Amino acid sequence: MFRLAVPVVLSSFLQRSVGIVDIFLVGGLGASAIAAVGVAQIMIFVVMSVSWGINVGATVLVSQLWGADRKDEAGKAAYQAMLAAVLAAVIVMVLGHAAGSKVAGLLGANEEVQHILYSYSKIVFTFILFTISINVLSGIMHGAGDTRTPLYATLIVNILHVVVAYPLIYGKWGFPAMGVKGAAIAIAVSECLGTAFLLTRSLERRYIILSRKLEMRLTTMTIRLGWPILVDRFLQNAGSMVFAKVILLYGTTVYAAHQVGLAIEAISFMPGYGIAVAAATMVGQNLGAGRPAEARLSAFEANRLAVILMSCMGLLFFFFPYVLLRMFTSDPEVIRYGILYMKIVAFAQVPLAFSMVLTGSLRGAGDTGFIMFATIAGMWLVRLPLTALLATVYEAPIRYVWSVMIIDWLTRMTLLLWRYRKQSWGRLEI
Repeated sequence: MFRLAVPVVLSSFLQRSVGIVDIFLVGGLGASAIAAVGVAQIMIFVVMSVSWGINVGATVLVSQLWGADRKDEAGKAAYQAMLAAVLAAVIVMVLGHAAGSKVAGLLGANEEVQHILYSYSKIVFTFILFTISINVLSGIMHGAGDTRTPLYATLIVNILHVVVAYPLIYGKWGFPAMGVKGAAIAIAVSECLGTAFLLTRSLERRYIILSRKLEMRLTTMTIRLGWPILVDRFLQNAGSMVFAKVILLYGTTVYAAHQVGLAIEAISFMPGYGIAVAAATMVGQNLGAGRPAEARLSAFEANRLAVILMSCMGLLFFFFPYVLLRMFTSDPEVIRYGILYMKIVAFAQVPLAFSMVLTGSLRGAGDTGFIMFATIAGMWLVRLPLTALLATVYEAPIRYVWSVMIIDWLTRMTLLLWRYRKQSWGRLEI
């Protein structure tokens, strides 16, 4: 578990750090810049739902084929996934440019935030192919049990991102000061090189095997496994966007605190995500090899590890929020609201840990449909109705709106635990 999980934990930390670093670097430009980049990142997460469907479908299929020692078929399946990724990139680029600052306007952001957001998002979406490719290539490698190479790629991306972003944002070392545009250009440059590295390694190690024909059986299986995740990620990220609209009702300062808090909270859920990916790989490979008992055991061990790690992070959030927030901003009002946010989300870390790793375990088993149902229940039947009611009808303080997130994750945890216990843990028919 540790052999697979540790590189994924570090990789997911570095991958998420691209967004965190952008929030950190533009923090010196003010609350509006933080809010704009935060909204842009939510937009990116929403349209990236397409790539997550491909990512998970490829991970599950490749892991079970590798477990069954059918590696050539796994390589062909990976190639089909990359073709789908290119098509997805075209769709996402068009949607991203069409949305632009309109989404920020619909969410209630002021004109300054909308203007900053558009200048950032149009660059990011132009080069979205590289973001999607890194996502899908990492999923293919995870399915094959190679979690180190994606780690090296994200390390390259992060180093380049910081080196390029800082001078372009603030006009250092002879470069012009471009503000948030500089952060977006840095993402494009760094992820282009990261994609080249992963693609080269995938071809060298035959994780991807080029084929002249469309393998309909493998393509259909990838789509069947991936479409519930596509819908799940879209519903989760679209729900986050609606939730952001509710937060924006309380003003730009509160929303900036929310975004900084999310960036800090990522320190906790990135290890959870890494362990979830390791669980999906181990469950998938064990099931592919016909070892259902070991698949269940690996899922149990992954849950235990995630709960321990994320509980520790919850304690850190509750007792040392000021220290963490001060690293991102010096705005006293943003810090004041941020402390409140961090103390509330500290209590969400245990149900979040269970939810993330149970989701990974069920994905590895090919049970992607129920995950979508859990997201609908938690986000769309619990979080959004309750927060809308509290914010618009009762005009409740922001602490009550943020507290609903805990109820959301408790709901998902309960549903996923039930499904985990009911899971038959059989292998996919591929």
